[in-house]
Amino acid sequence: MSRVQLALRVADLEGSVAFYSKLFGVEPAKRRPGYANFAVAEPPLKLVLIEGEAGEDTRLDHLGVEVESTEQVTGATTRLRDAGLATFEENDTACCYALQDKVWVTAPGKEPWEVYVVKADADTLTKAAETTPDACCGTTACCTPEEQAIDPAQTPEQAKAAAGCSCGAC
Repeated sequence: MSRVQLALRVADLEGSVAFYSKLFGVEPAKRRPGYANFAVAEPPLKLVLIEGEAGEDTRLDHLGVEVESTEQVTGATTRLRDAGLATFEENDTACCYALQDKVWVTAPGKEPWEVYVVKADADTLTKAAETTPDACCGTTACCTPEEQAIDPAQTPEQAKAAAGCSCGAC
């Protein structure tokens, strides 16, 4: 069974856990320092809470689709690439206290989406902001050999110029 993932960055992790436990009628499936996730059966949802900065409003961190196998991630990668979307693949990566295979794409509003499978538990959070495509630069994998423009009609250089990229790492 696939399910949509919503990852939120929250200032008050404990208050958010209490609220979402009441809202969905379930306790977190996983708790780690600065992190909680809920496996909600109805509606099918993976709700991820990542502790943010004190006093900040809750904000979207990223979106995703959790699938059951690496083969499904590979199939999604092919489908997305064939549809003309720039993809960024990560295999055997530690994220959200889990070992995962995943593919990232970035929507027109610059919201990052991942299609992923959880392969095992891991000991590190590795915040999503460190692994998501570099939408601020208009590319995926900014300044690496794998770099691709998010807009397939542009070169990476054109995308970075249009986005005003000033990462300076290139």
